[in-house]
Amino acid sequence: MEAAESETNAGPDKNGEETREPSPNEPPAEGLKDEGKEQAEEKKEGEAKENPETEQQADGETAKAEGEAEKLHREKEQLEQQIDELKRELEEKDNRYLRLYADFENYKRRTRNEIEAIKKYQAQDLIADLLPAIDNFERALKSEAKSDDAKNILKGIEMVYRGMMEALAKAGVKPIEAVGQAFDPRYHHAVMQEKSEDHPSNVVLEEFQKGYMLKDRVIRPSMVKVSE
Repeated sequence: MEAAESETNAGPDKNGEETREPSPNEPPAEGLKDEGKEQAEEKKEGEAKENPETEQQADGETAKAEGEAEKLHREKEQLEQQIDELKRELEEKDNRYLRLYADFENYKRRTRNEIEAIKKYQAQDLIADLLPAIDNFERALKSEAKSDDAKNILKGIEMVYRGMMEALAKAGVKPIEAVGQAFDPRYHHAVMQEKSEDHPSNVVLEEFQKGYMLKDRVIRPSMVKVSE
């Protein structure tokens, strides 16, 4: 008995302090630590079970955060749709503006061309009315004057005719070339055809009435005879 106690109770250590050896029935220190950890976790779980309101509150906050995130996602999609619609509207307005601008530019160009044409050919009607008088002057100049008086009259007619032709030339009027030219329906009006050994076909052989142009516009085509 005494021997057992002496084995259980250890002697003093090097520092003179007594050390106590663990009893065979006493659990080890590591086991006590694990047991304390398990007890703490059980206690925590027990507290959670005892406080269900805390868990519900956490779940509610999570659900609320998810709902806000979904709401933000929907708002983002709506904003993106609105942006796309605004882009389409802006593109349509740009296209409409470009069409209107092009139409307006075409209108200005047509108006400018019309005004220039009016200025360019404003004397056309007056010149057309003068052509019969010019034809009469030319017929008179082709006649033969036998007496001195007739010759003097022809000289006066010739002076008037030259003055008229000079004025018409300043206005841009010029006669159309006909005899010896290839027949062109834009400038010549064929009233007769005749076989000719000296000319190929479709050549103007004779001019019955002189044609005139005002700048680049035909006022009256030449009345001609054409070779077959």
